[in-house]
Amino acid sequence: MNANHDAPLPPGIPPEASDRIGRIGEELAFVLPGEDDGLLPINHFLLDLEELRGDEIPAAWTEGLKVARGWIDEILDGSGKFTETSIRRFNEWHAYMSSVADSRSEGLGLPAWPLDWAGSGAGADDVSAVTSFVVPVAASGEEQEPACSLNLEEDLELLGEFHAESLELLQTIEQGVLVLESNPTDAETIHSIFRAFHTFKGGAGFLHLDAPRNLAHELETVLDLVRRSERCIDAGIINLILAGADALGQFTRAIGAQLQGTDPGSPIAVPTSDIIRRAKAAARGETDPLSPPPRDRSGNEVPPAPVHPSAEVIDVPVRQSAPSAPEAPSSASFSPKPSVAPVREILGGDSSGGFVKLDTAKLDSLVDLVGELVVAQSMVVENPEVRAIESSQFVRQLRQLRRITSDLQSTATSMRMVPVRGAFQKMTRLVRDLAASGGKKVQLLLEGEETELDRNIVEKLGDPLVHMIRNSVDHGIEPPDERIARGKSANGTIRLSAAHQRGGIVIRLSDDGNGLDPVRIRTKAIERGLIRGDAGMDESDIVSLIFLPGFSTAEAVTDLSGRGVGMDVVRSNIEGLSGKIEVQSVPGEGTTFTILLPLTLAIIDGMLVGVGEDRYIIPTLSIRESFRPQPGMVSTIQGRGEVVSVRGRQTPLLRLGRYLGRPTRAASLEDAIIVVVESGEAARGLVVDELLGKQEVVIKSLGQTFRHQNLLAGSAVLGDGSVGLILDVDTLVKTPTFQHTAATADASNA
Repeated sequence: MNANHDAPLPPGIPPEASDRIGRIGEELAFVLPGEDDGLLPINHFLLDLEELRGDEIPAAWTEGLKVARGWIDEILDGSGKFTETSIRRFNEWHAYMSSVADSRSEGLGLPAWPLDWAGSGAGADDVSAVTSFVVPVAASGEEQEPACSLNLEEDLELLGEFHAESLELLQTIEQGVLVLESNPTDAETIHSIFRAFHTFKGGAGFLHLDAPRNLAHELETVLDLVRRSERCIDAGIINLILAGADALGQFTRAIGAQLQGTDPGSPIAVPTSDIIRRAKAAARGETDPLSPPPRDRSGNEVPPAPVHPSAEVIDVPVRQSAPSAPEAPSSASFSPKPSVAPVREILGGDSSGGFVKLDTAKLDSLVDLVGELVVAQSMVVENPEVRAIESSQFVRQLRQLRRITSDLQSTATSMRMVPVRGAFQKMTRLVRDLAASGGKKVQLLLEGEETELDRNIVEKLGDPLVHMIRNSVDHGIEPPDERIARGKSANGTIRLSAAHQRGGIVIRLSDDGNGLDPVRIRTKAIERGLIRGDAGMDESDIVSLIFLPGFSTAEAVTDLSGRGVGMDVVRSNIEGLSGKIEVQSVPGEGTTFTILLPLTLAIIDGMLVGVGEDRYIIPTLSIRESFRPQPGMVSTIQGRGEVVSVRGRQTPLLRLGRYLGRPTRAASLEDAIIVVVESGEAARGLVVDELLGKQEVVIKSLGQTFRHQNLLAGSAVLGDGSVGLILDVDTLVKTPTFQHTAATADASNA
């Protein structure tokens, strides 16, 4: 570099550079041989320096950053600690880079390039030697996958933080890659994915988790080439990044299992070797062997678009289609919604409010204590002795207490609420993969992602959504050629939305595919013995048969469907969340699933009913109607069970007091109340003595003593201090006595 050291410095190094260089110097002042303190902060400052942009940054500056990053990687690939040699190198590097930055304002020439950096990839006396520097990369993985052993005793807190941060980083990566499929030149998205891999690598290196660190490093290298326009985003790189993110996700989940004690002490085998080889090949510009080239409708390969390393903007489609048939390419693809928000909007949002990490167990405990406070306040207000106090000031204070406790309860409950965005956006990747494997083109539109729901419900919502998405892609959306023949767009559309409604939340999943065929559903149900051939059913009843266990219209078993397991699991899971699911379908036009859920599992709206001296709570979401029966409405079928005739349909009855072995006060059915409850498509009538009113109650566990019973879903402390038992409507409907009566009534309805 001697030929250039006295040239004037171009005005391209941003002023912020001196600040970053100064911070690196502060870290270097405290590093010691054999220690790793300062390693990650220096690496982060180097990354910040790389991101600074100027008009004409000199080669000495950019290559100096490459040299330092190469040294960092050498340390992480080796012992993970500083040595006397590496400390000396970094101090020389700091002095050199400081002089380069200082020369910017003084108009001086570039300082000489240190000759003893030659062994680290740069040390020749001219610019060509500098620009040919290559950052060292990790050695390729062995055939036997590397394993990581975690020291849970020493690193428990650090591993917990790493696990939580990694989950967020992997979500950033996955969502960003899916954005790149529709906009492969989105520089900000590329940069966000690069930063996510870099941060993951830093955390893994700090904890000496070499296998995932090496994988993240190789993927970061590929993305760095993309950032510098030396590689372009294509299907091969998309699949490579997703495969790498999946492997890192598997590793992260394994850490979570060990932290939770479900798999303590077991070494974690990370499947990284093959992906590392693919990443190295991608960095060399080779085609990913696991990403087959696109083909036209005749099955002929379409040549890939050329790579233009020097181009400022790369405009390459993710998948090519044949010129002869642009409207219906046969290669599988996935299209996010047309106007995709940038990753910063999808995952970041406005952070001005600030957030703190909080142990969820402590949060749950806080909500429980607030619930106890509300119950205690109600007991005070409802106490007859307190109500007898005649003091206007005391009454005002009681009202103030009620208002404050109500606001406190609302605030505490809202702290458990999280947006459904996380559960929804996971479906984006699922649709992409299912569309690719099925040779279909599907776009997923997400609406209402900011709708908030109880954290516990959101966590349990993923499995039902997965089953429903699989069903829509496999059974609903047609192949492109078939859709075009029917006058539809080649791209199928699945719409997933969430919205608040009537104190709960409504989630809808709709597609514009085949729709459900009632004739075929009925035929399959009869073949499988699920219904009788002479059963009289309207179209809505027939469509609802898809929720029966063992039902499937698939002609063959595939890796997606055909085993008769799926939609029955969906309904069971939704009802386990105190919700409902409904389906509407138009043959040839599409299907819509509607899920109704409570906002929280901690507090429910319930109808308080009396049976003798006992009081029970029925969730209002399960109640269809209630009425006092008139003479002639109730009859007995074949001496087996009682049914009540409501608007032409016979509904089986269950005398709640008799079934629970408790005395009742009503002398006859005409003196009682019938509460019609629903579970799935079944409607049943519970006979109670009286309705005591609607209440919002805090659900309490029944504890270990009643863990084997399944008629009660929990308990609640009522306003007067007494305990009400919450009935499990689903279990009551499925009791043997009820099932027999229901079958008889269904036959009569037919």
